[in-house]
Amino acid sequence: MFFQSPIMKKTVKELRKNQGLTAKELAARLKVDNVEILNIDELKLKDVPEPLKSKLLPVLKGNYTDKIPWL
Repeated sequence: MFFQSPIMKKTVKELRKNQGLTAKELAARLKVDNVEILNIDELKLKDVPEPLKSKLLPVLKGNYTDKIPWL
């Protein structure tokens, strides 16, 4: 059996708020339009379409801070 991580069962809005990001800030980090983030805000992460999900995962998990050179 395949088990999903608990992060996949939460909504994008909940995960975004946990990271302290607004929809506009998240859209800027992903280089997508703000409307795309607002459209998927109420979806669970597992229900987000794949090209966008692969961009969202590192940011919503907090892994994007590993690539900042001054930290």
